[in-house]
Formats: sequence, structure tokens, C-alpha cells
Amino acid sequence: MDSVRVAVLQMVSGDDLDHNLAQAEALLRQAAAEGAELVLLPEYFYLMPVDERARVALAAPVEDHPLLAWARELARELGVWLLAGTLPLESDEPGKMHNSSLLIDPQGELASRYDKLHLFGFCTGQEQYDEAATMSPGREVVSHPLPWGLLRLGICYDLRFPELFRLDPAPDFIALPAAFTHTTGLAHWELLLRARAVENLAFVFASAQGGHHPGGRRTFGHSMIIGPWGRILAQVEEGQGLAIATLDLAAQRRVRSQLPALSHRKIAVGP
Repeated sequence: MDSVRVAVLQMVSGDDLDHNLAQAEALLRQAAAEGAELVLLPEYFYLMPVDERARVALAAPVEDHPLLAWARELARELGVWLLAGTLPLESDEPGKMHNSSLLIDPQGELASRYDKLHLFGFCTGQEQYDEAATMSPGREVVSHPLPWGLLRLGICYDLRFPELFRLDPAPDFIALPAAFTHTTGLAHWELLLRARAVENLAFVFASAQGGHHPGGRRTFGHSMIIGPWGRILAQVEEGQGLAIATLDLAAQRRVRSQLPALSHRKIAVGP
């Protein structure tokens, strides 16, 4: 296959679950109507509450999760591969959850699960975040073969850890649903995304939260699709919307042939 059409969805989720799901469904339907074959929701698309424990209260086993059932039905109806942002899945640690990215195939079947490995911690005096207070970290690096190439899964803060994406086999695509803070995003978001694309000669799909949320939290947005040469192919800056692009897979193969940096590596990166 020489091309695939991909959409990244951007939301400004709040503390009303039903409203958030309605907004997500509308964007999903728009992306499918515009020909997207792979669609990515942002991190926490279902809820951005004042109290992080509200998300923990929604945690459930993956096989019984009502939000997964919602996502599976939409993927099946629309006939798309759907990366359902992140969902709260049960953890063995009391009072905590796994922040998990679930990939669903066009038949509505769960294809892959990735639990966020790196938990965000940030304190400036004005802003403070401590994901480890309500989340358990994942334990495994996850890739999944798509019809068009290999997808490596990551979530938000994982972006800052390039070794996650350097592990063999080299990914053709990198998925990063996120809710980057405005402070860190303004400084680093585009820089890090383009670096991950260039160093891996991979397409990067970043679906983000982008605006003001309950409790005063502000996210950076700028959901984007980036090509293996580091060029931004499509972008949503702030607010709700979607970015969509048709990827030239033959061009990626050409670039990897002309600049075979992946085969020139001398330092092995292990799990």
C-alpha cells in the first residue's frame, strides 16, 4: 500500500462525560466522512475533571468497560481503525488506575492495549501535577502491525523518552494521544514531536486536548500529523477540531533508503 488517510482529533473536554462523548462522536463521524482510515482521539477525551479521582472512579476491567464498548461500536459502524485516546482501566493498586490507550480494528475488535509507562510530574509553584498519585505505570512497550506498517504506542509524557520509540523493530508510525500543559507545550511540544519523527524516520500522530478546562487547567493543543522528514502535514492549533492528511508511504520508504540511519545505529536500546 502506498497511502493511508489519518485523522487526529482535538478536544477541549470538561467534566460532563455525556457531553464529551457526544463531541468525540461528532468528530469521529466527521473524520470518517472525510475518508480517514485511522483516527486518533486525545488523552482523557472522556473527562477532564477538577478532581483527578473522578477518572479513577470510572476505572473498570478492560473487557467490561462501557467506554470501550462505546468506542468499539463506533469503530465498527464507521469501518475505521480507532485509537481511543486513553481510557481508565483497573489497577492492582487501591485508589489508582492505568491510563490506557486502546486500539480497535474496523470490525470493532480490541487489537492492542498500551498502559502509559511514564507518569507526569511537574511543579512550578503555580502549577502542580502528580500522575503517580492516581495512576499505576505500565510495564510493557507496545507495537501493533497495521495494514500499512508498524504502529508504536505512546501517551503524552512518554514523548520525552525517545528510547521508547527507538526499540527494534523500528516503528513506521508513532501514536501520541496527549493533554500537554500549555506551559510545557508552548516550549517543547512541536520540538519533541518533530524530533521523534526525524530520528525514527516515522510518521507521528499527536491528538491533543487544546484549551481551558474545569479547575483552571489549560492544555496546549496543536494536534498534528508529522512526516518522516519532520514536516508538519496537518495541524489544529487551539480549540476543538481535526487535522487530516493522506500519508505518502512510498515517500517514507524512499527517505529510509536514501538516509538509512536506522541501520547505522551503533548503540542498542533495550527494554
